[in-house]
Amino acid sequence: MRLSFLASVSLLATAAVAAPVPSVPQKPLTIDRIFASPSLSGPTPRGVKLSPDGRLATLLKPRADERERYDLWAVDTRTGAERMLVDSKKIGSGAELSEAEKMRRERARVGGTKGIVDYAWAPDGKSILVPIDGDLYLAGLDGKVRRLTNTPQSEIDAHVSAGGGFVSFVRDQNLYAIDLKTGTERALTREGGNTVTCGTAEFVAQEEMDRDTGTWWSPGDAHVAVECYDEAPVKIVTRAAIGADGTKTFDQRYPAAGTPNVISSLSVMSADGSHRVKVDLGADPDIYIARVDWSADGRTLYVQRESRDQKTLDMLAVDPATGAAKVLFTETSKTWIKLTDDFRPLKDGSLIWGSQRSGFMHLYRFVNGQWTQLTKGDWMVETNGQSSHTGLIGVDEAHHRLFFAANKDSVLESQIYTIDYLDPQEPKRLTESGYWNDAVMDQAGTHMLVSRSSPSQPPQVYLADATGKRLAWIEENRLDAKHPYAPFLAAHRPVQYGTLKAEDGSTLYYEMITPKLEAGKRYPVFFEHYGGPGAQQVKRAWMSPMAQYWVSKGWIYFQIDNRGSANRGTAFEDQIYHAMGTVEVADQATGARWLQQQSFVDPKKIAIFGWSYGGYMTLKMLEKAPPGLYAAGVSGAPVTKWEMYDTHYTERYLGNPATDPKTYEASDAVADAPSIKTPMLLMHGLSDDNVVFENSAALINRLQETDTPFDMMLYVGQTHHIAGEGRQAHVQHTIETFLDEKVLDQK
Repeated sequence: MRLSFLASVSLLATAAVAAPVPSVPQKPLTIDRIFASPSLSGPTPRGVKLSPDGRLATLLKPRADERERYDLWAVDTRTGAERMLVDSKKIGSGAELSEAEKMRRERARVGGTKGIVDYAWAPDGKSILVPIDGDLYLAGLDGKVRRLTNTPQSEIDAHVSAGGGFVSFVRDQNLYAIDLKTGTERALTREGGNTVTCGTAEFVAQEEMDRDTGTWWSPGDAHVAVECYDEAPVKIVTRAAIGADGTKTFDQRYPAAGTPNVISSLSVMSADGSHRVKVDLGADPDIYIARVDWSADGRTLYVQRESRDQKTLDMLAVDPATGAAKVLFTETSKTWIKLTDDFRPLKDGSLIWGSQRSGFMHLYRFVNGQWTQLTKGDWMVETNGQSSHTGLIGVDEAHHRLFFAANKDSVLESQIYTIDYLDPQEPKRLTESGYWNDAVMDQAGTHMLVSRSSPSQPPQVYLADATGKRLAWIEENRLDAKHPYAPFLAAHRPVQYGTLKAEDGSTLYYEMITPKLEAGKRYPVFFEHYGGPGAQQVKRAWMSPMAQYWVSKGWIYFQIDNRGSANRGTAFEDQIYHAMGTVEVADQATGARWLQQQSFVDPKKIAIFGWSYGGYMTLKMLEKAPPGLYAAGVSGAPVTKWEMYDTHYTERYLGNPATDPKTYEASDAVADAPSIKTPMLLMHGLSDDNVVFENSAALINRLQETDTPFDMMLYVGQTHHIAGEGRQAHVQHTIETFLDEKVLDQK
């Protein structure tokens, strides 16, 4: 049953809008200003962390004059005093990053950023490890910076050891460690080289499993666990990086669906590399090392072993002295296992674990082979990533309390809750409704840094105690006269939320922003979508100012979360299993048909746009749509043939192409491309190592050989993320010009 416009939006609150600042002259929003410095969202921080003792909050902040360059800042949590701790321009060499580091940044979704993109606190809280421009620095709290490496090679995947005695890193495919007391550098592995790499994570672990390391130090530094992987079985894809100054080619080993993965091994050794033993990962070599963690006392190594088909996950308990392993427990699924970071070994020997065995992601406690479910209900301990789960944010073992993010009170909001894991009752909410919240905590679980935003409030960060009481602003990002967005507040329009019904009766949530509606006038719709599994787009959070830009130009902005999207439980999410390009396409069409029925919508002017999986969705939506449903479509960096995408992501949802060929045939976006009669713009970066350009090349070839018209814009030297203020603006100007011609200028 479809809901009318008034009925649907009455179900869910419309987000309030901050009032304009009277003293600030108002200006029209422009694409060039949106992508210029400073960011219109204000000083939005990244990498928010608490020092081990909770006395300092550290964060990466963009420079006002260079929005893509980040410096390290510190805020005293007692006084609120703020200072720049490390100036990236003062210590950075400006050296060109290695190809490996560039691709690591892409997979961490920080491609195109400059300066400091990551850092790590030393466990003693006296210093911070800062990688920059391929070298490593140790920053003291007094502002002094010690350079640890100075080599032509890049040092990647750097860690301060758990006991604070060493800094480890990977150089030339081997793991090294520096003794911080003596300054001595030592190679811990030597077999790295050619196809073998030690100490860091393989491609699919970084890109699809949210595991970005292959090094794990034990408490007290007695041991270090190291992954080594051999890429020899993985097929070579010659990737062309086409840039303005010429073309470079890279022989990249890319594990496409149905082809061999790397061969991984796991070892445990002493801090100097001696007494090395191999971990028994079982008889089947074709597995994934999903997660590795140490027990609180360092006597047990926990390894999560995932089957190739991703339907079985074993928790192994490993003796670090011998490498012998036993299975503690096993998770199974008829579709796929959602990997979780909701795992915490406690000092009492029990384990906290996140599982969807009830149909919703919830927390459990494992003690002596027995399970206790701690949270329950038709709601989710929340996921913020696309492929793994990050709901558990802290543990206070002294008072046996867990802290976690969940959507218990609203699907549209992520809130922070707490519960007693020895006496689990109803969870207590610690954060304010109306916001999308995330948080990090100190090791003892006594304080948290809460990051939040709403449709009318750009991202903020505040310090709170364990009761949720706000103690101090770390970054208030107040929308006052000094805020970069202040000149545009008068035109900021509220976000309206509502629900529709899918064909199977599932509830679908949408968000919509409209101009001030004039009686009798019909408006075009800029319909954005992602649609892929593991992501939630519709939520009460700050949106890119581009949404407001489209509204300022007279468009309605619209998004809807289809079946298969995140945080709705397995019955909702699993419908995309072996069915990519079906239910999610149908649900987006449900949104479009509902829009066409509204009196304020021009039913002939609904334009769709998506990037990555959203780009794939554009193609499938145009291929399957009846005439007149969509007026135009923009497809950015689309997967067009899933056989060309990587193993872990693709096989999770479609199976193996060798045994499940029909699911791949049905999901293909190339064969039916000539059926696209709607104006279509294709965009892609020519150095994309995630959705490799061959995807678009196959589509282009099919469209050209069948004389099917389309528009195209390619970006030289650019990866999956188009970087740079000018280029990002160019993307949007290109889309606007295309839609002006193909949609607005049409009668």
